[in-house]
Amino acid sequence: MTHLVYPGALHTRFHHALGAMHLMGMAIETLKSKGREITDEEEEAVTIAILLHDIGHGPFSHALEHTIVEGISHEHISSLLMNNLNRQFGGRLSLALKIFNNSYQKTFLYQLVSGQLDLDRMDYLNRDSFFTGVSEGIIGFDRIIKMLDVSQGQIVIEEKGIYSIEKFLIARRLMYWQVYLHKAVIAAEQLLVKILERAKQLTMNGMDLFATPNFAHFLNNTIRKKDFENDPKHLECFSSLDDFDIYTSVKVWASADDKILSQLCRNLISRNLYHVEISNEAPPPERINALIEKAMTRYSVNVEEASYFVFTNTIKNNAYRVDDGNINLLMKDGSIMDIAAASDNSNLEALAKTVKKHILCHVKDL
Repeated sequence: MTHLVYPGALHTRFHHALGAMHLMGMAIETLKSKGREITDEEEEAVTIAILLHDIGHGPFSHALEHTIVEGISHEHISSLLMNNLNRQFGGRLSLALKIFNNSYQKTFLYQLVSGQLDLDRMDYLNRDSFFTGVSEGIIGFDRIIKMLDVSQGQIVIEEKGIYSIEKFLIARRLMYWQVYLHKAVIAAEQLLVKILERAKQLTMNGMDLFATPNFAHFLNNTIRKKDFENDPKHLECFSSLDDFDIYTSVKVWASADDKILSQLCRNLISRNLYHVEISNEAPPPERINALIEKAMTRYSVNVEEASYFVFTNTIKNNAYRVDDGNINLLMKDGSIMDIAAASDNSNLEALAKTVKKHILCHVKDL
């Protein structure tokens, strides 16, 4: 929902997939030029893996990742879709799947697809900076790629690339606060989540709500991870869903009989988003209770229903997680050192800590 804040942010994951694939080509060329052995088959496989790495994302991506289906990540859906393609292509994607699932002996190929310094992040930071106009996210991806190497089977960065990596990590932290976790973006995404939660609750209670056929399949049934794995029809329905299925339903639900659902949908359509307060400490219970009381009176709802109008949540920003696929520097003496330990930039120590903040969301007319 970032386009509600930055109107230019209408680029798609298709743009991103192509961009990441292009950067993968540059990275493979760099590693080959440094004498690292990568066969034609491995090059094709890692290119397929990065091209398809996000194929499992559903409508509105991360905003609705655990709302339409329960207990299954987009990475797992990506893997299932790649398995389907592998069957269709007579096993041609087998090596790509091994790399994608980190079960291939050359770990560095997996790290290029999914790691703390992968081509996925290198593409989306620059791409999102360009389309939003937030210049803090611009990184020198070309220099970082030229500094890539392999040591002890792992991706490393030559020591002289340390400042480019510092800039990369700082850019990621800033992009999260300024773009991905912007207050209005959070407000819109939370509103969309609440709309789907209400719609799901109503259909589970027997109400017949409008939905496109593939969306209705998920709205009227509870589909979990094992269902996806056991019955291919769920995957087929999911892969036919997009943002239009959801938003068309929202527009129809704006005149639904259920007053809560219709109110929430009208709020999203008219861009009357939640008021969001972000703080380091959890909001005081008395403040939350006072807002709930107001919501109950204003909308004539009970305590449980008031949670659609007033609720709390948490957000996290972790630009760099030490010991989770570290970013390693290849020092001049051949040793390997973690970026956070090697850097003389005290900011990196802070970047290695996960920042958790509390949010309080409520409708503006309370």
